[in-house]
Amino acid sequence: MNDRLNLKEDRTIQPAAHSPSWTVLIVDDESEIHTVTKLALSDFQCFGRGLYFLHAYSAKEAKVILSQQADIALMLLDVVMETETAGLSVVEYVRNELKNHFIRIVLRTGQPGQAPELEVISKYDINDYKNKTELTRTRLFTTVHTSLATYRDLIALDAHRRGLEKVIEASGRIFEMKSLERFTQGVLEQLSALLFLGHDAVMIHASGVAAKANGTLRILAATGAYTTFLGTDARATLPATVLERINAAREAEKPIYGANYYVRNQRDGEELIFYVGADALLSVPDQRLVDLFCQNVTIAYRNIMLLRELVTPTQGEPSNAK
Repeated sequence: MNDRLNLKEDRTIQPAAHSPSWTVLIVDDESEIHTVTKLALSDFQCFGRGLYFLHAYSAKEAKVILSQQADIALMLLDVVMETETAGLSVVEYVRNELKNHFIRIVLRTGQPGQAPELEVISKYDINDYKNKTELTRTRLFTTVHTSLATYRDLIALDAHRRGLEKVIEASGRIFEMKSLERFTQGVLEQLSALLFLGHDAVMIHASGVAAKANGTLRILAATGAYTTFLGTDARATLPATVLERINAAREAEKPIYGANYYVRNQRDGEELIFYVGADALLSVPDQRLVDLFCQNVTIAYRNIMLLRELVTPTQGEPSNAK
């Protein structure tokens, strides 16, 4: 009875957000399966991240959770629950109605005769099919790790695709200030995707003398938790720890690579500051890629500003001389 109550507490829907854990949904009408699965995966780690569990005890409950929770990476799904094909109805709901092709779905059944493996695999868009009796702790570890690795790659590729679309869209209007910001935004997202970084990153333009006194640190591009701060003064919106790291890099006048972040201030007439969150310390090749990105964006920014000065008429002069 107490186990059941504890499981119900875990079933609370949490808002989708960037999390240090992988979100796994267990769908099974037997509470013991939930308990055993959590116990077997209690010390599981994948790419430095643990697991956060959500629980559903019917197909109906599963559909509600799936419709409200966008960051579920893996679903361990029972086939036979309130009906003999309840689990299969969940698969169809996810793939056909929610159009979610990222979540990895592993079907688990204690009654394989009810849903023959070959028929299910050929008809439904699932990623694995397991008999509960064959899922030892080692095999469960392997299944979950493989599923999460695939999910990570799919999410990264999708982020790269979306970032590339922004770059292509911006390239035709690259000489407009807003277009440059959109271009930078797209490349920032691509960088995060390609390096499997955290999704929190900002590019900041410093104005004024070293951005002190009346100067500002305006956020030009952002991803993740910082997206809502676009266009604001970083000193008034970014967390104190992030600002401390930025100030340290500006004073040192060199890039700083921390255990879970990277910050660089690029001075070339204009001062641009790049801050990127990461899951771990970047490798040397990754550091070079980030440096190259920062240098290229700085050059592009400088060229755009020079062009704007050339095409902007001097005060008092007509903009279209005839």
